[in-house]
Amino acid sequence: MLRERFQLSRDRIEEVRTEERIQEPYRDYFQKSAEFLKMAAEQLEIKTQEHSLEEWKKINGRLYEELFPEHYGQSYANPAFAVEKLGTYGQVLSSVYAELRGAIVYAYEEKIWDLTVCQELFLEIYTAFCDTELPKPEAVRQIWYWYVSDYCQEFLEERILENIDPSRDFAVRVIMDSDLEDLRYLYRYGEYITENELGVARFLNTFSQEEIDKMARTYTEGYRMAFVNTGKDLSVKKTVNIRYPLGFERMVRSAVQQFQEMGLKPTVYRYATHLIQLTAHRNGFSGGNANPQFEYDHREDAALFLDHDFVQRKLRAMQNIYENHRELAAGHAGPAVIEVFGEMPFSPKNSEGACCLSEEQRKLKVSMDNESAQITNRYIKGEERSFTIIAYPVPQIGEQFQEIFKETVKINNLDSEQYSCIQQTIIDTLDSCEWVEVKGKGENETDLLIHLHTLQEPERQTNFENCVADCNIPVGEVFTSPVLAGTGGVLHVSQVYLNGLLFKDLKLVFDCGQVIDYDCKNFESEEENRRYIEDNILHHHRKIPMGEFAIGTNTTAYAVAKKYGIHDKLPILIAEKMGPHFAVGDTCYTWAEDIPVYNPDGKEIIARDNEISALRKEDLSMAYYNCHTDITIPYEELQSIRVIDEDGEMVSIIEDGRFVLPGTQELNRPLEDIR
Repeated sequence: MLRERFQLSRDRIEEVRTEERIQEPYRDYFQKSAEFLKMAAEQLEIKTQEHSLEEWKKINGRLYEELFPEHYGQSYANPAFAVEKLGTYGQVLSSVYAELRGAIVYAYEEKIWDLTVCQELFLEIYTAFCDTELPKPEAVRQIWYWYVSDYCQEFLEERILENIDPSRDFAVRVIMDSDLEDLRYLYRYGEYITENELGVARFLNTFSQEEIDKMARTYTEGYRMAFVNTGKDLSVKKTVNIRYPLGFERMVRSAVQQFQEMGLKPTVYRYATHLIQLTAHRNGFSGGNANPQFEYDHREDAALFLDHDFVQRKLRAMQNIYENHRELAAGHAGPAVIEVFGEMPFSPKNSEGACCLSEEQRKLKVSMDNESAQITNRYIKGEERSFTIIAYPVPQIGEQFQEIFKETVKINNLDSEQYSCIQQTIIDTLDSCEWVEVKGKGENETDLLIHLHTLQEPERQTNFENCVADCNIPVGEVFTSPVLAGTGGVLHVSQVYLNGLLFKDLKLVFDCGQVIDYDCKNFESEEENRRYIEDNILHHHRKIPMGEFAIGTNTTAYAVAKKYGIHDKLPILIAEKMGPHFAVGDTCYTWAEDIPVYNPDGKEIIARDNEISALRKEDLSMAYYNCHTDITIPYEELQSIRVIDEDGEMVSIIEDGRFVLPGTQELNRPLEDIR
């Protein structure tokens, strides 16, 4: 029955390509959309055929070329172009076209149902335009709305099961069954393949199996130790979700085998492609990004369907799905993530015609995200799961890619024991007071006062976690959850990349530990700059707390960044270890605050809560923000970090961007040659 539906809709789309039943300018939209859907469906046959590497490059390029920056201005995927050509229909039809573009990967995964519903959506809208009178724009939006609403359960169930059910093994079969020396395997995914993916795969093929296994062991052992260090039982878990960029299959194959030795089967899913599944940034396995502006333009397409009824439908569906698969969910251990860095920095532009959530929809989304997180946590319990993250460069970082990659491998394997000892010296000093002052240098206007928790039993309690290379690789930070009352001031960085987005001259003003004012210099108008921060840092919350204060100690990573001029290309994962950083959003202990956590010296870390997360005991909906964004002040913009005792006396940890606390000067060695 499904195959018949698919073939019928495919045949009808073939006819639409040349029909002239619809007047211009709308005919062009439908004929080009039909041409795209035809090309996507043809991948079902093409992917089974033999092609040379060069032929695969051409096939792959044709699938994604309309999104390339040089072509995007004339694509219906671009809402500005769609609105210009299609008027009041442009916004919704551009959103529909963005949904249809998922057909490429559905063909490669042979997801016939997904292909079919996309084709049927297109044909339903096409039929509406075939009537004597044009449909009202609201009628077109309603078709889109009911597509998303009617298939909500199916879309969500597929996404949830891809995370917890190891039998959904499309990517695992590519990883484990392919000849990884033959780079044509990369085209089995249906993802856009660039020289980044090819270059990484090609470079890793020069590594010995021992070197590959060592890289994988750093990653998998970090995951295992994250459970050990937090007192969680990994032995009762059955699955681990592996997230990786294409090109790293040799390392991932070794990691799969190592996880299996721990009793864990891999689950691997692609980043979201259906609109209902979209997240703020790619989450899952991913190839190259043909044009980040395309994804940015469609980030708030939910404005076309987000209302109270949809929210309730989605939450009921989530609850039912998890309940029906509660055993699979309970056996899930959490994600093990490989990130990359070095891609061309992206500074987005606000597009005319792009959807924008209303104030009411923003509130609905915050509420929906909060409820969704609570449902997930009931079945994949925060106090029982963990994670790990590791990062490597890609060839786009520059001509010295191979040297930077090898340096990164070294950074990821720095001596945790040595850092643990030095960091303990810093923690002992921090634990001697309740206040920390952080000041910027030169044009950096940072001036913050951080309030720490009172230690009732300092001989067995601490405020700061001594972070070694477990869940966050590489080693190199001490962090805490500040007391919000009394914490305040200005956080300022001249330039920072957060989740792939550039922020220029970013300023956040804190009072009582919460952001009360904010600005940046990305756009000409203050309104656009504030909206940019609200969308990508505050995540639509009216206020958001400082969930973390940390001091990064990985001066080796900082020296490497300066040596190769890649400071602006490093991921948060590494950048946060290269100076003090402040996370806005939830604490690092979200959903697991009541689990005792201990440092290597045996002291319990008691700063796992703040005044907001503590509200979970009364009302979960008030306790969490479901975001955590780290903002780092680089050493060269840092004047000082000083602790303040009860008499107002100060002890310096850092002065003029260098560690001065006795017992920490070893951290300055990597910095000696970059003055």
